[in-house]
This record gives sequence, structure tokens and C-alpha cells, in this order.
Amino acid sequence: MKENSQIMTDAKESLHGKWPLAIGTLVILFLISIGLSLIPYFGQIASLIITGPLVVGASFFALKISRDLDAKTDDLFYAFNNNFGNSILAYLLIVIFVFLRLLLLIIPGIIASLAYSQTWFILSEDSSIDSYDAILKSKKMMDGYKWKLFKIQLRLFGLGILCLFTLGIGFLWLMPYQYVVYAKFYDELKSSSI
Repeated sequence: MKENSQIMTDAKESLHGKWPLAIGTLVILFLISIGLSLIPYFGQIASLIITGPLVVGASFFALKISRDLDAKTDDLFYAFNNNFGNSILAYLLIVIFVFLRLLLLIIPGIIASLAYSQTWFILSEDSSIDSYDAILKSKKMMDGYKWKLFKIQLRLFGLGILCLFTLGIGFLWLMPYQYVVYAKFYDELKSSSI
């Protein structure tokens, strides 16, 4: 598996010439999420229903950019036509599993979220897999790689801190970069587990 710095460099190279598309698509994702959270009562229910499919769609979009395929903004809504129910169920299961681990302590919750992190990419690639199997597959793929992903997340967190000094404008570039970094990590993980 490649070094984290190489994965992050590869992600930046994949985004070359695609920044406007990537930024625009993820701004739409952000606006949908914010818009739902502003609607009293119904917004929380709607958010539970569409967050999973939107994250799967964003993962599908990021994989296409990462693999130099023809990505489109419509890819964000991929899971609404493919694996919709499993996307919702996966989101709910992950929220429950991570929450239960967080009740034990913060560290088990972080470890659980790292273990289940590949679920969205798995669901975006395989519309026949059910939510629980995708979670189990993610957990198995992440055996021995949680620390590696955590270090990538720390780097991205550091970049997020720097974005605060740009009055938040830097997040327009960080959001798509982060998704493509995770897509590159997923592909590396997949190739190393074959």
C-alpha cells in the first residue's frame, strides 16, 4: 500500500482540471444537508433518510474522479436509484454501532467509525450487497489499516484548521479533496487485500 503522502498527492493530481465540478457538486451536498437541518421536525427525519444515500453518492462521485472516469454532478444522487434502502439502513446501523461504542469510551467509538469507514465506497461499487454485509466487509478490509486512515484524517483535520484562517473559503477545496483522498485510500486498500 502506498504511503499516506503519496495517496494525498495522487488525490490532488486526480482533481487537476476537475476542481470546479468537484467543488460545485460538494457544495450542492452541503447545501442539501444544511437546508434539511433548518426544517423543524421534518428536517431531522428527512436527514436520517437521505444522508446515507447522499454519502454513497458522494463516494461514487469521488471514486469516479479518483479513477479518472467521467464524473457528473448527478452522481451525487446515484444511491437514490441504486441501493437506496441499503444506503439508509447502513447509515442507521453505523450511527447506532458507533454510538454504542461511544457509550463505552471515546476511543472505541473512533475505532468503530474507522472500521466502518469503507462502507460507503463498498455500497457505491456493489448495488447487490446489503447494508450489514457492506459494514462487515468494511470492518474486514480495515483490519490493520485503521491507524493509517486515522493519520490521514489527522492531516485533513490540520488542513481544516488552516481553512478557518481563510474565513472558511478553503473548505470549498478541502471538501472535494478529502473525498478523493478517501477514494484513493479505498482503492489502495482494495488492491492490497486482493
